[in-house]
Amino acid sequence: MPRQPRLEIPGIPMHVVQRGVNRCAIFLDDEDRHHYRRLLRQACGRFGMRIHAFVLMDNHVHLFVSANQVGAVSAAMRLSGQSYVQAFNARHRRSGTLWQGRFKSCLVQTDHYALTVLRYIERNPTRARMVAHPEDYRWSSVHTHLGRALDPLVTPHAVYLNLGANVAARAQAYSGWLREGQTQGGEDAVRRHLIQERALANPRLQAIVECALGRPAACRARGRPRMVPRAD
Repeated sequence: MPRQPRLEIPGIPMHVVQRGVNRCAIFLDDEDRHHYRRLLRQACGRFGMRIHAFVLMDNHVHLFVSANQVGAVSAAMRLSGQSYVQAFNARHRRSGTLWQGRFKSCLVQTDHYALTVLRYIERNPTRARMVAHPEDYRWSSVHTHLGRALDPLVTPHAVYLNLGANVAARAQAYSGWLREGQTQGGEDAVRRHLIQERALANPRLQAIVECALGRPAACRARGRPRMVPRAD
């Protein structure tokens, strides 16, 4: 059965997750992470993809990205992913696939929805109990959003820039939002839309997406209620 095309609309950001096959490690040390970042930057430059937030976990990555052309995100992820697997296999003397199929993605409406995904991504290490606070984790965009670093990989999204008139004001506002945490329902909504690859948005935008792309954009319940799989 042929794969369905992704929900992609120019300018609307996407939440992307790419996981190691069988949940295996995709980064064994910091050099792996540095190289993956370099490849992402190169792919962004070539295809015009912008990275607004990221976290590099041991066996998967979360990205919040956007592009002005349909297919640019897929092309950038494909180039960086293939190049990384080749380098990873050569460096660690292994062979075969590293990624668990193609990456998952969902469209994300701006404003509250985008801020929710930013927080979801940057709180990932705390949910995994790797650190006590998001800023304790090195491999994340949280340091840029808290005004502690200027990461060349990160292009701050407009919804973040609108939090304040300057770096200090934005960092203070985002810090409060980050520490507020998310409800279980909010986390489940992010996971559900990502796993089903739908649009995390209000019903009006979902209807527009469905009309424009001819595909469902809202999550659909299937059978009896069941536990939502983790996207981590």
